[in-house]
Amino acid sequence: MSTLKYAMTLDGKIAASSGHSAWVSSAVSRHRVMKTRAQSDAVIVGGNTVRIDNPNLTTRLEGGHQPDRIVMSRALDLPRDANLWDVSKANTIVMTQKGSNLEFQKLLTSRGVEVVEFDFLSPRAVMEHCYMRGYLSVLWECGGMLSAPAIQDGVVHKVLAFIAPKIVGGLRAATPVGELGMVQMTQALKLSDVAFEQTGPDMLVTGYLHPIPDISHGDDKLASISRENVAVIPNKPSIIRFNKPWDRYGALSTLSYHPITLPDSIGNPVVWSSVEHYYQASKFAGVNDQLAIQYIAEIQGAESPEEAARLGETLSSQRPDLVRKDWDVVKFQVMRTALQTLP
Repeated sequence: MSTLKYAMTLDGKIAASSGHSAWVSSAVSRHRVMKTRAQSDAVIVGGNTVRIDNPNLTTRLEGGHQPDRIVMSRALDLPRDANLWDVSKANTIVMTQKGSNLEFQKLLTSRGVEVVEFDFLSPRAVMEHCYMRGYLSVLWECGGMLSAPAIQDGVVHKVLAFIAPKIVGGLRAATPVGELGMVQMTQALKLSDVAFEQTGPDMLVTGYLHPIPDISHGDDKLASISRENVAVIPNKPSIIRFNKPWDRYGALSTLSYHPITLPDSIGNPVVWSSVEHYYQASKFAGVNDQLAIQYIAEIQGAESPEEAARLGETLSSQRPDLVRKDWDVVKFQVMRTALQTLP
């Protein structure tokens, strides 16, 4: 079970505009969080949480179980002195990209912090690693910059939202979930089995993301049967749906956050964060216009596949003259080429 926990004000902020967040919720709610941590195998945060909040992530309960503390950071641009580097009370594992800030990695290991490198660090990759380590319950206590890709990767099953009767305002104040690329309320993810509980002056809302993502390593029954015979598996539907990455077969979606590498017009390899990034940027490929070149760069740098799709669709509708003339002819081959590069 993978759970996203956060505390926010009545106007949806997890901190003031300055970043100050102590405390959003009440002492009763925070005690409830300690109990939840004590029932978890690991707690995950991102680099921003370490830099801004400098948390301990311990249970602070006498004799209580201390979960492993996981920090996700691609660049390892983290403070040299942080509470999490003290492993006397609980283990700390820093997960990063291969080759990132090797000097800082040495510092961490010298203090007893375990460092795990990934070819491409993502919430799904981290959860697969947690699965291999035998973790059965993982608690995400991160900010919006990490919670959004965790949801997009389909690794959040349950949500614990503490709502405090406070209003702090601020256009730049942080919210619990970052950009998901959704532009219509009808796209909003709905929770099921929702429950409400008062914790001191706060309200705790719990629920499950629907459909609950499947982060297992696949169905053993499916794995033992060849792709050619998949349609005749007893009691298995012949049609599978994978529109969104949190669907059961979401890894097949163009919106799945799996990077691909394809050569540019002169043969140099270019890494795209997802098939959707590549597909949307290809609409403007080869167009001799500075604005089209700018569009490609914006799409390539989009934070999520959904954001890349939103940019591509918006730009092509606003400036159809900048879409390559042969797009209707080549778009299927563009998609096919991108999909064939997936591992």
